[in-house]
Amino acid sequence: MVSSLPLWLICLQLALIVAIDDPIYIYPDVFNDPERDAFMFGKFPEGFIWSAATSSYQIEGAWDVGGKGESIWDRYAHTPGNIANDDNGDVACDSYNKYKQDVQLMVDMGLKSYRFSLSWPRLLPDGTLNNPSADGLRYYNALINELVANDISPMITLYHWDLPQALQDFGGWANESIVEHFNKYANYCFQNFGDRAKLWITFNEPWIFTMLGYGCGEFPPGICEDGTTTYVVAHNIIKSHAHAWHTYDDDYRTKQNGQIGITLPSDFIEPFDRSDPADIDAAERSLQFGLGWFAHPIYINGDYPEVMKTKVAYKSTQQGYNVSRLPEFTEDEKAFIKGTGDFFGLNHYSTSYAVDVEEIISDPPSYYNDQDLDLFKDEKWPDSSGSSWLKVVPWGFRQLLNWVDQEYQVPIYITENGISTKDVYELNDVERVKYHLAYINEVLKAINDGADVRGYAAWTLMDNFAFAAGYTERFGMHYVNFSDPDRKREPKESSKIYARIVAENGFDEDWFESRTVTVISYLTLSISYTAEYRIFFFLLFSFFFLSVSIYKWSFAKS
Repeated sequence: MVSSLPLWLICLQLALIVAIDDPIYIYPDVFNDPERDAFMFGKFPEGFIWSAATSSYQIEGAWDVGGKGESIWDRYAHTPGNIANDDNGDVACDSYNKYKQDVQLMVDMGLKSYRFSLSWPRLLPDGTLNNPSADGLRYYNALINELVANDISPMITLYHWDLPQALQDFGGWANESIVEHFNKYANYCFQNFGDRAKLWITFNEPWIFTMLGYGCGEFPPGICEDGTTTYVVAHNIIKSHAHAWHTYDDDYRTKQNGQIGITLPSDFIEPFDRSDPADIDAAERSLQFGLGWFAHPIYINGDYPEVMKTKVAYKSTQQGYNVSRLPEFTEDEKAFIKGTGDFFGLNHYSTSYAVDVEEIISDPPSYYNDQDLDLFKDEKWPDSSGSSWLKVVPWGFRQLLNWVDQEYQVPIYITENGISTKDVYELNDVERVKYHLAYINEVLKAINDGADVRGYAAWTLMDNFAFAAGYTERFGMHYVNFSDPDRKREPKESSKIYARIVAENGFDEDWFESRTVTVISYLTLSISYTAEYRIFFFLLFSFFFLSVSIYKWSFAKS
């Protein structure tokens, strides 16, 4: 009897040798443009900061422990019908008690930075300095000290959406008095933690809590006043940011040697038809109404983008308003706001197409209708996440980083990037591995293009409370069992892949020496070559199989 095994081994080796110099694509069925999508090997700049991100309400739990005040998310999540399955963050990941375990996860991954947020009501229960919580101060000092003891630098977000309910009772972000309250809170944090924290973020994604909190009511405080109150809220947020920046710049920068910026979210917006000037303008307009709403005042000239001012003012007149629904900054305010960002924090998950539409004068007014465009996602893009809004489009990340770099010309820190899955027990999180490989590789390409990107924070360190989605979506690199009172953390495959990227500071040429495992890669990760090469491999295997069969048949006959 003649065994065919050696021939199969030769066949596999030949297939690998033929393809060894051809491009690798993470999503070969959809994104296989050699110039745009081919995987790039190389190193990130020396000193590049690798991090993971979380937020206070999503992980801490201990919602009423140690004198902590009620937050708007506590109130909102305790109201039946607001959150999927009526979930809440009362315990979440229990990081209030398990912060040392969290830090050990980072140590195991080789991280040198951790982006987390402070809970305003944990530190100042009613939002003011009238009754600071000693326990809140103790908790954050303990967390920061644990990080520093393990050579991990804190990147601290002052506000990740959990406003003290006591301040919301007076109007929250729609009340201009919030500017002074936020500045006093920021000062308190600089004073107590700034000796160890060198990177500060004033706000996480103000667009989100403005539009979802005050526009459509899907987030607390649950107000639906799109196109009116939303513009007022954003106005107060921008002024709050500027005051906090100046407080740090005036009173703490020289002795603490830190930097302060803001984190803004954005899809990349691609014109649906690049040959149509109207679609090109629509894509730019969308970026200006989204990112530019907050970034243009802070990083460019202290004022809103011109296209935004013009559109909203004209439509306000047509709708019968005496003044624009978009508030105006005074000349003094513009000078005060301009330049109040040492770096640009960017959260990115997906990409959208923009198409121009005819002018819309709506009643009631709408921020979305003010833009005169439609956004949508291509049905062909991978729909492998656990979130309806998150389609996988790696190349958009590179485009967005280059756009931000050229538009605002300040250092960029990627403060969130990741993908969700549904609520299943899954340690071999293939889709997350693919996503991070592809998206981090696009960051490397953008840096190679010249974009000044200084760091990357994966969202997120571990599964947590996903706000309105509750625990139905999981973004974590570590699995958390929310049915277990102990909230056990388990590393997923993505945490190991990310740890390797961190250790190598990029992608060495031998990264896919599991190119020796091309077939396994194809079957599990789909990290493979183009469809044409898969067909080639199939035909090659088939040819050898047929040859072996004929050989064996001939041998048997003889």
